[in-house]
Order: sequence, then C-alpha cells, then structure tokens
Amino acid sequence: MMTQIFKACVSGLALTAATAVPLQAADMMTELGTGEGAVSIVAWPGYIERGETDPAFDWVTKFEEATSCKVEIKTANTSDEMVALMNEGGFDLVTASGDASLRLIAGGRVQSINTDLIPSWARVDDRLKDAPWHTVKGTHYGTPFMWGPNVLMYNTEAFPEAPTSWSVVFEEMTLADGESNKGRVQAYDGPIYVADAAMYLMAHQPELGITSPYELNEDQYAAALDLLRTQRTLVSRYWHDAFIQIDDFKNEGMVASSSWPFMVNLLKADGVAVASVIPEEGATGWADTLMLHSEAAHPNCAYMFMEHSLNSNLQSDLSVWFGAVPSVPEACADGSGMQTAEGCSENGLDDFDKIRFWQTPVSSCESQGSCVPYYRWVSDYIGVIGGR
Repeated sequence: MMTQIFKACVSGLALTAATAVPLQAADMMTELGTGEGAVSIVAWPGYIERGETDPAFDWVTKFEEATSCKVEIKTANTSDEMVALMNEGGFDLVTASGDASLRLIAGGRVQSINTDLIPSWARVDDRLKDAPWHTVKGTHYGTPFMWGPNVLMYNTEAFPEAPTSWSVVFEEMTLADGESNKGRVQAYDGPIYVADAAMYLMAHQPELGITSPYELNEDQYAAALDLLRTQRTLVSRYWHDAFIQIDDFKNEGMVASSSWPFMVNLLKADGVAVASVIPEEGATGWADTLMLHSEAAHPNCAYMFMEHSLNSNLQSDLSVWFGAVPSVPEACADGSGMQTAEGCSENGLDDFDKIRFWQTPVSSCESQGSCVPYYRWVSDYIGVIGGR
C-alpha cells in the first residue's frame, strides 16, 4: 500500500494547478463500434455489484447479457490506490473521486469523452455536468456516477443522542457510557483526510482564515497537522478497507469514525447499534466520475458501461445500496428501482452546497495564491500515522 501511495504521489507532483493542460494519449472517440467482449473497472467497494454480496443488488448481469461485455472489477480502497492502478495500466474505467480525477487528467492517464456517445448524458444533474473535478477548460473527462458525504458513524449505545460535532474523533472526552473515547475512534487512512481536520478548524479556529479545506497556506496546514497529531493519540485504527471497519464496529469496540453510508447501511442490516450524522461543522464528501483510461483496450464496452451507469434502475438501486445520491436525479422517484424521494433526501440530495467535495490540493490556488500541494499532504500524513 505504501508503494502505491508514493506512485500516486509522483503523479501529483505534475499537478501544479487545477487547470493544468492534460497530456493526451488518445483522440476522443467520434463513434461507437462493436463491443470488445470485456471491460475492466477500478472501483470503490460496493460500487459494481453483480449480486454476490446481496442477490437483490445486481447491475452487472443484465449489462453483460445485453452487450456481451464481461465486467472485470478491481476494488480500490483509496484514491491514491486508484491513481496507482491507473498509472500501471491494464484498466478501462475508474470510479474516480475529486481528489484523484485532476491528477489522472494532468498525468494523461484518462482521455476526454464524447458526451454525444452517451445518450443519457442529458439526464445528469446539472450541478455535476460541468463539475471542476472532471471538466478542464470546457472538456469533459468522465461521466458523473454517484456522490455523497463522509458521515460521522457512531455507536448508539455510546451515544444515546447523535453527536453534534466532529470533536468526538478529534479531542479526548468522556462519553455517555462513562468511558473515554481514547482507543475507540478511527480516522481515514488517506492523505485527503487532512481536509477533514482543516474543515474542523474552519469552525473552531476561524482566526486561521481557512476558506477551503483543500487550499491551505503553511500556517493553516501546520495547524491541521497539529490537530491530526492530537487525534493520533486517540485513534485505534486508520481505516481504508470498508469491511475491516465494519468488523471493528462489530467486534472491536469502536464507537465513532468518519465513514461512508455504505458501511452504516451494512452494519444496520446486521443489527449493529450504529447510526450516522453530518455534524455542525459540515462534512467532506465525494463526487465520483467514471473516467476512461487513455490506453483503454476496450473503449467501446467502456462507453457502453458509461451509458449503462446512467440508467435509472442502476442509479436508484446503487443509491440505496451505498447510501449515496444518484447523478441522475429522476432516479430518486421514478419507480425504476428501490430508491424514493425521501431516501435521496436522507442521503444528502438537499445538502449538495454544504458538502466540501474532495479536490486535489495544488500549489497555485484560488483563495490565497500559494498553497501546500498534495505531495506534501501524502508524505506528512504518512508521518502523522507513524507518530511523527
């Protein structure tokens, strides 16, 4: 994993600005041909389901039957791992979050897409069509997939009432069960988590002048690292594997952590006493995009899957399964799947403007001219986890 992080870091060195000119290794396709028989996708856990985890959730089988494109899935647990895998090659698509997408574009690992070849593009949420994490100088580099917040998951026995602040994972305190939170909380094992600390400081140390948790000058960045070093004394595990976090909340006495709705839903389904909340400071979040590798071996099948990814049934059921919000809003209430308008609202549909979506930190930033770039986040967060 450490090797993968440093490989991802190398690609981040080239990203000096959000508007960096991408290196193109393939011309944008102008028409679709016959499917090549396969499509290989790097995806977050739970994103590409074929009914193996739960028979009720399967959006792969029908696609394979309709297109004869066999779907191969490689699960990745962090954005840095996704970037490393795409750098190595051999994949067609990746479900990239905003802290990976611009690195992939600037590094020439993904190619621009022709939205005319995706008939359902018109149905995409207007707030996502030209989002800056997949659009550079008016050129699209992916198809919006899902989005949502990084929630605070908590054990309802330790917290009879929902926590109102992220302080429960950043500061030592005695909880309602009479015990300290020390050794019973977790934090995300990814450099982008520095932004969670910065977001907390935006609310609790406004004198720092932080306006974006992804655009930090040296003093703001140092304050975020200090907070993370304090947190290090509380954390039992830095998680990056969704299923290990699930096991920890079941069997290891964990009571609070940043998490994804995916894990909250699975734990609830197993009868574990957990719930989730977006605290008063707000939340970071992810808006994921299906991006096409610049050297994709199966581009026709990849385009077919991008179109398939926008159908209402997939969007609806994946939204329920992962606790996310569809990139196609009508999937919330058109009856094509399990999702409802109320469910989409609970997953954060109305909170779009409150979420600080993951972005790649760059040295030349809008808010203050010069900021600490991502490669520093990588090396310094490794140091924090290691106790430095």
